[in-house]
Amino acid sequence: MSYRKEVFRSLSMVSQLGMSVMVPVFMCVFIGVMIDKHFGTSTLLVFLILGIGAGVRNAYILAMKVLNENVKEKEDADRKKREEREHACIKQED
Repeated sequence: MSYRKEVFRSLSMVSQLGMSVMVPVFMCVFIGVMIDKHFGTSTLLVFLILGIGAGVRNAYILAMKVLNENVKEKEDADRKKREEREHACIKQED
């Protein structure tokens, strides 16, 4: 059961990661194209770099969140096992 949970979690992280990187890039390119058409300037490259930077930032935040959740779950599982061993030792002493 745990394996299946981790597979679905990994698939959801990959899809979230892709969306959190691609959406800012496409939005900034779209805004850059609109500004270029309206004002006759050449700002597409600036907005593309801005979108890539935003996408990298979003990916970093998402990855750190998932890593912190994994560490917390592992610590909780270790703490639960340790408590179960302590309870088993106390029962044996009685």
